[in-house]
Amino acid sequence: MRIIVPALLALPLLGLGAQAAPPHGKAGLWNITTTTQMPNMPKLPPQVAQMMKQRGIPDMTKPIVVQICMTQEQAKLGPQARLAQAGTKCATRVVSQTATSSISEAVCHGRMEGTVRTEISWRGDVHYDSSSSLKGKMDGRAQDFASRQSGDWVKADCGAVKPLRATPAPGR
Repeated sequence: MRIIVPALLALPLLGLGAQAAPPHGKAGLWNITTTTQMPNMPKLPPQVAQMMKQRGIPDMTKPIVVQICMTQEQAKLGPQARLAQAGTKCATRVVSQTATSSISEAVCHGRMEGTVRTEISWRGDVHYDSSSSLKGKMDGRAQDFASRQSGDWVKADCGAVKPLRATPAPGR
């Protein structure tokens, strides 16, 4: 789970929902708050939840706040190229789009097999609100995932936070 969480948290910021529009996000440090719903996820026994916490795996039942660093190259890179870096090819269809928002659907094959729907609205290039849903399989495991996010650009200098990078598929 820890391997896929950062990639899923960053999907809206990285522009999956903005295929036909220029990228909105600025390069630099971002604070992202994500609330996740995984209806098919069984309740974990307390000892397993404690072990996950000790290993730094977030509790997906509570809002998660992370900081990511996005490089200038990543800010300009198209969404299909970003997903291809992560071992996934998607056919994305923009359902609707304005200068500040978009709704898109993507059918993906590769590391992730399934459908992603993303709705995102931007306030300039320093804030976004989004919702995403994923139904399918990731690394062969069934996924039914929905999230709401908000992201705020903090500053151009990422400090000690390393740039976000694609997680290679297992065995790569």
